[in-house]
Amino acid sequence: MRFRVLPIVSVCAVLVCAATLRAEVRVAVDHRRSESASAGFEFPNVPAPSQNDAATKATFLLVDGQRDRNGGNLDVLHDGKVATEEDQPGANFFFNAGADGGRIIVDLSQAIDIKQVNTYSWHPGSRGPQVYDLYAAEGSEEGFDSQPKKGVDPQTRGWKRLARVDTRPKQGAGGGQYGVSISESGGTLGKYRYLLFDVSRTEADDPFGNTFYNEIDVVDPHTPPVPVTVATAASDGEIRREIVEAEGSKYQITIDTTETPDLTEWAKTELAPVVRQWYPKLVKMLPSEGYEAPTRVSITFSASMRGVAATGGTRVRCAAAWFRQNVRGEAKGAIVHELAHVVQNYGLARRNNPDATRSPGWLVEGICDYIRWFLYEPHTRGAEITSRNIARARYDASYRISGNFLNWVTHTCDKSIVMKLNAAAREGKYNEDLWKTATGRTLQELGDEWKAYLEKKIAEEAEAMSQK
Repeated sequence: MRFRVLPIVSVCAVLVCAATLRAEVRVAVDHRRSESASAGFEFPNVPAPSQNDAATKATFLLVDGQRDRNGGNLDVLHDGKVATEEDQPGANFFFNAGADGGRIIVDLSQAIDIKQVNTYSWHPGSRGPQVYDLYAAEGSEEGFDSQPKKGVDPQTRGWKRLARVDTRPKQGAGGGQYGVSISESGGTLGKYRYLLFDVSRTEADDPFGNTFYNEIDVVDPHTPPVPVTVATAASDGEIRREIVEAEGSKYQITIDTTETPDLTEWAKTELAPVVRQWYPKLVKMLPSEGYEAPTRVSITFSASMRGVAATGGTRVRCAAAWFRQNVRGEAKGAIVHELAHVVQNYGLARRNNPDATRSPGWLVEGICDYIRWFLYEPHTRGAEITSRNIARARYDASYRISGNFLNWVTHTCDKSIVMKLNAAAREGKYNEDLWKTATGRTLQELGDEWKAYLEKKIAEEAEAMSQK
């Protein structure tokens, strides 16, 4: 038995090793950073996705693990459509947050000759790379198990391992667009009915290490491929994008309401002026030495997304259902919060420094909510702590409560504390000693003082009300 990896030279090619196999299986990988990626997944070495491959009519079955409900179902893996941007959960299948991947079976309904198995993914961070083992079976093997669970070696249940894929770079998070093509130098990988993808997460430092898989192709040697359709969400085919320029043309923020035409007018008349004014403000509020904030940002309203909003790199995605309900309330403030995440860009440290420390989530979100509730819309008093929520008032409670804590430290101890914390987080140098250095008190001491201040304030207000 022999195995070799096909040498590749491309924009940012990655070589993937596979296990020793019966034939000369080749695993070709192309990788493009998102700024040079194309919506059609066009690569120099890996074939573009096809809309008429054998997987199109196959049955995809999840035999282990759970899909993340923020993403698409298994159908998106073989619908002949591809994502149009790097952070598009609804166009991708990915396993549940915190899980270590899972297993997917592809049933082709009958054994066929397989020329290639191609997989495609796209994400700005650690969900971009692909890590999986590919197995195949004809279905009549002795002791064959059509649905082996995690922990069971498929090779003991009638399956043959074809390849091991791991496209993670040696350094950095590896964000971008990936194409993987598994083939055999002699012509076909074999004649199989079933394929098993044993998928692993790319990292375990946080819950978000499961890859955004966009498409899986199974190519037979007799069917000429037809290129995929680049997904467009507008039912009428119209693209609705408002390009907002700030500080002249230094910053360009694109607001995309293609999927949500009912929000187009609101986005143009109410959201655009806020974005134009506040994105440059956020850049000035969150500086660090030598850092240049992104100059091209996109805000996309998604008809299928759940929750509120999410930011990946320079792309903000918004759940249309929530925004429709809050256009007269919290909608614009939520966008300011997400744009603060774009400017924070704390993933930069992990890409540039393998020894970077990870900033706590409560601080990352707290900074954004401090800016939102105490600088952008203080009149709403949206982060006020009262007798109703004082019991939950911990400095590390995240979002509004942590924003309240940061506001108190700013006014009581150090007016530039947020700027200092932001710079340290962006450089991967955050640690709790920063609080002692800046204020003379430990983080816990500050938290206790803040809590005592709140309790006294609430008690005094209650006393004043009782006297009235």
